[in-house]
Amino acid sequence: MLGAWSYRALAALLCVTALPAQAQTVKVGAALSMTGAAAVYGASQKKGIELAAEEINKSGALKNIRLQVLVEDDGSTKEQGINVYQRFINRERVAAILGPTLSTTATAANPIAQGAKVPVIAISNTAPKGITDIGDYIWRISLTEAQVIPGAMKKAQQKLGFKSAAVLYGNDDVFTKAGYDVMKRSLEELKVKVMGTQTFAKADRDFTPQLTELKNVNPDILVVSALADNASAIVSQARQLGYKGPIMGGNGFNSPAFIKNAGPAAEGVLVGTAWDSSSQAPENQKFIQAMQAKGDNPDQFTAQAYTAVYVLAEAIKRAGNKTGRGDIKAGLAKVKDLPTPLGK
Repeated sequence: MLGAWSYRALAALLCVTALPAQAQTVKVGAALSMTGAAAVYGASQKKGIELAAEEINKSGALKNIRLQVLVEDDGSTKEQGINVYQRFINRERVAAILGPTLSTTATAANPIAQGAKVPVIAISNTAPKGITDIGDYIWRISLTEAQVIPGAMKKAQQKLGFKSAAVLYGNDDVFTKAGYDVMKRSLEELKVKVMGTQTFAKADRDFTPQLTELKNVNPDILVVSALADNASAIVSQARQLGYKGPIMGGNGFNSPAFIKNAGPAAEGVLVGTAWDSSSQAPENQKFIQAMQAKGDNPDQFTAQAYTAVYVLAEAIKRAGNKTGRGDIKAGLAKVKDLPTPLGK
């Protein structure tokens, strides 16, 4: 039997023993192109997001906060992207959204998030205009074509000395059209004469007529703004027609799927990239090793998506571990010099 003293001691012990804090689950939406024209990018992005969320949750970096990422297919279209955003915002009540994959989808879906005051982190939207100027809840970690193409083209000209160019671009997509605009301006600034310009649509598969016209003007370089699906076919068909010169692509070429599908035709293709896979920075090496441990070789889109989750986690920290939509938006404004696979 317990004496009076023992009862008092037990009661005191029960009073001071604190129960462990219950983990708070924060829903994060990821609108990715798992099907459609940008499916090769979406597949890479999904892997990067899932790895980052897994690492952050295991590390306890957010204390009692656990990130739950909900991945939905935006279908590489505006219409499906809008539907995904509406489900994330109204039904799932997500704290933030990552994506969408394409700039075209972003221009249609992001205004919905801005109106609902839901923060968005764009992971691969490279159109120079029409993304972050939608509003103060829209952020991105991807470099724009205007930040990448001019430097890449200048370096290419220094190496190759080209003085004339032919241009081919997709005219039914915000990303490929924006890429063309930057390419055209860069060629003008480098005083490269454009011998001919042709266009195509995402649904096209035969580019022989356009490429024949461009090959016949005998350019020093062929410049192309296209998504990976079109890019591999364009490059392959250009080589089949006998074009042996250099080809320069935009960000859409930054996918192992392009190299795989184009095969030997990809030799001589140049593209600027936002991710240096050879960087020896600890964050980059850790990321690559973790991806390879899962049996995957990451690409730029994997690295960008992975980075976005860490930026989101840092924003939550900067917000004092508050996870309201407005809190995260305020936290994003405070993120600075965060080491990531992309750099700081």
